[in-house]
Amino acid sequence: MAKSLGSPSFKLNIYPALIYRLLIVFILFAVCRLFFYLYNQEYYADVDFGRLAIIFWGGLRFDLTALLYLNALYLFMQIIPFKIRHNQAYQQVTKWVFVFTNAVGIVMNMADTVYYQITLKRTTAAIFQQFAHEVNLTELIFRFLIEYWYVDLLAVSFIVLLIYLYNKIEIKSAPNQNIWKYTGLQFALMALTVYLTIVGIRGGFKHSTRPITLSNASAYITKPNERAIVLNTPFAIFRTLKKNALQEKQYFRSQQEQEKIFTAYHSGKSDSVMNKKNVVVFILESFGTEHIGALNKDIDGYKGYTPFLDSLIDHSYTFKNSFANGRKSISGMPSVLASIPSLVAPFVLSHYSGNNINSLASTLGSQGYYTAFFHGASNGSMGFDAFANQAGFDAYFGKDEFNNDEHYDGIWGIWDEEFFQYFNTEMGKMKQPFFTALFSVSSHHPFILPEKHNDKFPKGTLKIHKNIGYTDYSLRRFFDEAKQSDWYNNTIFVLTADHASTYSDILKYKTSLGTFTVPIIIFEPDNKQLTGFDQTTIVQQNDIMPTVLGMLNYPEPYIAFGNDMFDQQTEHFTINYVGDSYQLIMGSYMLQHNGESATGLFDIQKDVILAQNLIGTLPKIEAKLELKLKAIIQEYNRRLIRNEMVITR
Repeated sequence: MAKSLGSPSFKLNIYPALIYRLLIVFILFAVCRLFFYLYNQEYYADVDFGRLAIIFWGGLRFDLTALLYLNALYLFMQIIPFKIRHNQAYQQVTKWVFVFTNAVGIVMNMADTVYYQITLKRTTAAIFQQFAHEVNLTELIFRFLIEYWYVDLLAVSFIVLLIYLYNKIEIKSAPNQNIWKYTGLQFALMALTVYLTIVGIRGGFKHSTRPITLSNASAYITKPNERAIVLNTPFAIFRTLKKNALQEKQYFRSQQEQEKIFTAYHSGKSDSVMNKKNVVVFILESFGTEHIGALNKDIDGYKGYTPFLDSLIDHSYTFKNSFANGRKSISGMPSVLASIPSLVAPFVLSHYSGNNINSLASTLGSQGYYTAFFHGASNGSMGFDAFANQAGFDAYFGKDEFNNDEHYDGIWGIWDEEFFQYFNTEMGKMKQPFFTALFSVSSHHPFILPEKHNDKFPKGTLKIHKNIGYTDYSLRRFFDEAKQSDWYNNTIFVLTADHASTYSDILKYKTSLGTFTVPIIIFEPDNKQLTGFDQTTIVQQNDIMPTVLGMLNYPEPYIAFGNDMFDQQTEHFTINYVGDSYQLIMGSYMLQHNGESATGLFDIQKDVILAQNLIGTLPKIEAKLELKLKAIIQEYNRRLIRNEMVITR
């Protein structure tokens, strides 16, 4: 095997050989970064060569740290001050330690090159929690390996090259010298190597230097999304292991001062009689705004892929400026159903995921509602059943309860068409009033359709488009059947997405703002007055819970990080988190902030592709948005850390 991948060309002493082999990995990491950039270049269209050079230069610092983390064991095995190191068998063992650990690093970088388009950030240690309960993980990995075969091939090529170049040198025999002299010198070299390794991992020589973290990448960038190029995936994972994500902030002199700017406390409508209508919430997988024709009338000739939703919007109240609070499915459920944003880390992956929370299920359940959550995937998938239980749902209906694998797509769950019909049937059995929520599955990668529908929907320009059409068709079938039910006219429907699509071919939807755009549609069959297209109010998933509770005249206080969308007296906003930066959208502007200082300000009405950073040019607007953002962060961190996400009576 070794000979087939390169016979030794020359011999070196231990330390020159060590430098040579680490340099191989260092170069391969840089090549991985180049591939990452080229593969995701559409997200960095405005990065010129000068900026790219600075980004790549900064990346070397993080590559060095990752390299030292990965090779800690190999380094130790090579620098121990004993002559056994020169033994051929010993060197073979250390060789495969080196190959294995660095192959893992290469695979991490290459896999994240593809996965970036889903998360828009480097993968962190949260990935282990995210997929810990994914029952079809092996099948998903196999699918991805097949679909991205060319990335697999390139990763294997890098690993083969690593082995080939490693084999080009051979360690010299142990020097024939006095054992004490040999050991003394090697101990000195070992001490020096350990010191330099610690310096490399920390990121600097100075005593005051703190170990570099993901945030240090900001020194080499001008926009938050560029941080992903600077970083590498092994570094991002190592640096976030066992990380305590949140710290209490003290931006304001007192909690009372902060709460004047923002508070998550809502008093409820104690002076009103509750309007106990049924509530049905659809959370549609990857249903970004860009796929809906009725929400893109400003694009000439664009029809979209949702003829049913387009028609429903004509009879609903819809918001043009509506956004998700996170980029993952696991963020969508807490945001939509419990008004919890996804700041720093998704709530369900955070250290505070066990906190007591209130939600639409718990608040309405306290008023006599029957509550149920529906998800066509295998029970346990994404941990949705656990969160449904935490949120206070009375029942969970998944693939097991559907109990008919004839309609299983083989990957994610039951086809939307059949599961939506099942949803309708089960609601027909429920005592009113009820609150239900459904999370769809069929518009998820790898975009499989039932054979009978393979050629029924427009293919569009992206793989997801035909599946968007299929889910839209499934919605049409659901509403056609549901309108025959006795509960239908006594119901408020809310339709939104878990997150925006990770696939886009429209420039404005590829920005750090556009990647959060989702529809929020409110439909009340017996209320002909509830129609309209709001083109000015900024709304978010977090607003759904307070809006529904407001429409029902819910009488009790509750915690929510959004506002009633129909409240004209409040200051509407959207908050989300991307590339280790907060984003606050309010009025006509978006502020980007790293938690300490503002890094970006954009006029989202005039500059939809975020080409012009206005930071420092509009001090009053910047100060207003920063004050609001800091109040939200302080409130969020405090409530999570202190477990104050519910009102105690």
